Formats: sequence, C-alpha cells, structure tokens
Amino acid sequence: MRDNPERSRFELEVDGEVAYAEYRRQPGTLVISYVYAPPALRGTGTADRLMQGVAEAARAEGARIRPLCGYSAAWLRRHREHRDLLA
Repeated sequence: MRDNPERSRFELEVDGEVAYAEYRRQPGTLVISYVYAPPALRGTGTADRLMQGVAEAARAEGARIRPLCGYSAAWLRRHREHRDLLA
C-alpha cells in the first residue's frame, strides 16, 4: 500500500489494477470518504488488505479514522483490533 498525497488516496496495486481509499486529512484524523476496488479485484480480499494498511498508517501517525463510506465503516466494526481508531 502507498500513500498518494497528490490524489489524496491510499492505493494498493494488484495485477496492474489499483484499489484505493480516498481521504481528507484533518488534525489528528483521516476522513475516509470512499473505498474502491476494480471489478477484477472484488471478492479477492484486496479492499480488506487496503483498509488494513490504512489502519496501520493511521496508527503510525497517531491519527484516528472517520469512515464516511459504508465499506470503511463496516470494516472498522468487523475488526475489533482497530476499533480504537474510530473517530
């Protein structure tokens, strides 16, 4: 996973396809507005791995996550080990 600050998104490339999580940075918070996985990557766990990377990045920055899209909100609810990051 890589941070692409020019496009305000975290990206994960798999087999030439890019899944991404769009974000806005606010003081102490990553606001995740949209998570996208190309059709070829859906059902492969790519978005899960992407969100795992987002959570690790937030933790490393000492930031919390405010999920605005349904996928990121559901992912945080399902992963108890990262619920402390929920803003």
